[in-house]
Amino acid sequence: MGLIVPLRTLLPMTHVPFWGPDFSMLAAEDPEIADILLSELDRARAGLQLIASENFTSPAVLAALGSTLSNKYAEGYPGRRYYGGCSEVDKAEIIGIERAKELFGAEHANLQPHSGASANIAAYGAFVKPGETVLAMSLPHGGHLTHGSKVNFSGRWFNIVSYGVREDTELIDYDEVRDLAITHQPKMIIAGATAYSRLIDFAAFRAIADEVGAVLMVDAAHFIGLVAGKAIPSPVPYADVVCFTTHKVLRGPRGGMILSKAEHAAKLDKAVFPMMQGGPLMHAVAAKAVALKEAASPEFAEYANNVIANAQALAAGLDAHGMRTVSGGTDTHLALIDLRGLGVTGAVAEQLCGNAGITLNKNAIPYDPQPPMVASGIRVGTPSVTTQGMGVADMTEVADLIARAIAEPEAAAEIAVAVGALVARHPAYDRS
Repeated sequence: MGLIVPLRTLLPMTHVPFWGPDFSMLAAEDPEIADILLSELDRARAGLQLIASENFTSPAVLAALGSTLSNKYAEGYPGRRYYGGCSEVDKAEIIGIERAKELFGAEHANLQPHSGASANIAAYGAFVKPGETVLAMSLPHGGHLTHGSKVNFSGRWFNIVSYGVREDTELIDYDEVRDLAITHQPKMIIAGATAYSRLIDFAAFRAIADEVGAVLMVDAAHFIGLVAGKAIPSPVPYADVVCFTTHKVLRGPRGGMILSKAEHAAKLDKAVFPMMQGGPLMHAVAAKAVALKEAASPEFAEYANNVIANAQALAAGLDAHGMRTVSGGTDTHLALIDLRGLGVTGAVAEQLCGNAGITLNKNAIPYDPQPPMVASGIRVGTPSVTTQGMGVADMTEVADLIARAIAEPEAAAEIAVAVGALVARHPAYDRS
């Protein structure tokens, strides 16, 4: 039998076939969906994308996502699968694991969670039994649904004790966290938030967890990309387990990841599979590996620092227009903005900005008098605009455009033209 040589070794790279996305085929087979893809690209390119949890992945990440790896079932872990034919996807997962461990200085990494929420569920599954106590940040003060909301599994299945921020400073009250931990003796303490713009004192959380014998979980979904870029301190040295999404600032595919100390590796792996989910999405695992390689570059470190600088400039610009930044500023990629000084709600501001081509979200502020779907604030983030190449000087213009959109609803079309001119100077997915 003759030697079988991979086709890629016989052909120049320009002639290697690509068994992935073929837009022409999609357009011919399903023009309705093809049109939606184009419309979404047009939407993203035409407006300002200020959702703090969104970003533009690289074409390389998108290529991995659209690859034939999506066809492969691979329940289990590399070298320990429940299906045959996993030799190649094993390689991709091992590469991703090693990149994650090196990038974050972690002893163990699991790339299989389908989302950040899935990663959080696995942490609960590994360390807490239903009915046991968990101490986590209150959703109205900036926490996440998986930190104990009554409409979420966490609030339904576990005894959640919530901590928040001080009313006078709008900063986490670490004395309150300690007092609650001593009183309630939680099995797990969660640090991390979705609408908290300041650095978190992970050493303080570690000390509190040790004092009461609790597991420390850090939900780093929002800021892990800043950690990857060495722009803010890492929670990894302090936490038993770190859960996060792989999109947002990290600029990878939609998905989740877990880092942990080696002593927790087996327990967490079993909590992901088979406890909480079945087969991993191997195209997503490969795309995560690509994003991790990108995040280890000097260019990404520069990007991460620029994200923070842009967020601070945007917050300052909005403050100049009478929109107060909660806690007095930001240390991260996002700012939470109190609109009560303008006499508008977050819901109204979101709609008015949307009419002018500016995408952002309403958000509750601490001690908010409005219901969540109305809210007194908005949340703005700079991951996407920074990916597009915008800088601090552009953020002043962005703040001006937001202020005009809220103050001059009748000028929405005119403001949208100005928005279009700005993003044309910094296009998303530029092919020029």
